Amino acid sequence: MKPGIRTMTIQDKPAVMAILRDTPEFLPSEVVVAEELLDCYLCDSSGSGYHMLLAEVGSRVAGYICYGTAPMTEGTWDIYWIAVDRQKQGQGIGTILMEAAEKRIKEARGRHIFIETSSKPEYEKTRRFHYGQGYQTICQIPDFYAPGDDKLILRKLCKGENR
Repeated sequence: MKPGIRTMTIQDKPAVMAILRDTPEFLPSEVVVAEELLDCYLCDSSGSGYHMLLAEVGSRVAGYICYGTAPMTEGTWDIYWIAVDRQKQGQGIGTILMEAAEKRIKEARGRHIFIETSSKPEYEKTRRFHYGQGYQTICQIPDFYAPGDDKLILRKLCKGENR
């Protein structure tokens, strides 16, 4: 069954939080930050600067993506979070979420999209996913998150950009 995509509502928060807490790559402190973004969005979706989409299989939340414009830029967007229920991974849900977010970004005249991620071995699967979506590492900041944990900045140009 192909997942449906829709915007997030307050009723979805418990399901999204369960997915975040069950994602082994996310540290508890990172889940706290993700929840803060959820709350900002749910309190004021149009003024928060964040956009949140859900993937549903049947009537169950299977994943979500959080993205938004980069402040003080023109056409620059960030993917902040993407998470898929561990029982649903490998079924194309992450790809469908990314495609939906990228489509909306392009419609908003986005020029490029950035993702920041970790260099830790635990994030190898995540990095492979992003590379498979057409993102490229354009910057690596050594020891950013912790000693031995570099920050990788990935970018994807929106169609029509030639840089």
